[in-house]
Amino acid sequence: MELLDRQQDMPFVTYTDLERVRPSSWASGARAAASTSTRPPTTMASSTMHLRLATPADLPAIVNLERAPFAREFVGQWSAERHRATLESRDARYYVSETDWGEVEAYAILRGFQEASGAIELKRVVVAVPERGLGRRILKELLRIVFRELGAHRLFLDVFEDNSRARHVYESLGFQYEGVMREAANREGQWCNLHLMSMLETEYR
Repeated sequence: MELLDRQQDMPFVTYTDLERVRPSSWASGARAAASTSTRPPTTMASSTMHLRLATPADLPAIVNLERAPFAREFVGQWSAERHRATLESRDARYYVSETDWGEVEAYAILRGFQEASGAIELKRVVVAVPERGLGRRILKELLRIVFRELGAHRLFLDVFEDNSRARHVYESLGFQYEGVMREAANREGQWCNLHLMSMLETEYR
């Protein structure tokens, strides 16, 4: 999973427009979560962040963010077709953050809603302008959604070993280091290690 932003404590909005899912089991909760993903709520009105579920109309902006020079070092390069298939699947949720004038400035991907394990993967967080704390604020809200609304047991991610900025942010939010996946990603012809990190519902604060 890739994060491009800098740790920064900022005011954080509450994403209240999502249906609160309190499943009796994870499998039923995942199905309920996936069923809402095709009907995203209205963007929140806030001076700090506008976070909503993405729609297919957001895909060009998502792909453009991913192709930006600053993102390519740590972000996997998916085709528009792969993004569309993932967005439209019942196993994933895309979120976008918009500026006050409606421009997509960040996106995130969660996966694993069809799994029975109660584990969600935080696949990706990308922001257009790093070092403003937006990525950190999005992460905090995704944690709330995953554990408080969806009732997941575990949230996990992987991060490039040399992405020290992102690793620091994850650690500051309470993610625990689980180990190294050796040479698990190829970046411009070079095999790179990924660090696996996770948080359990009992560790969420």
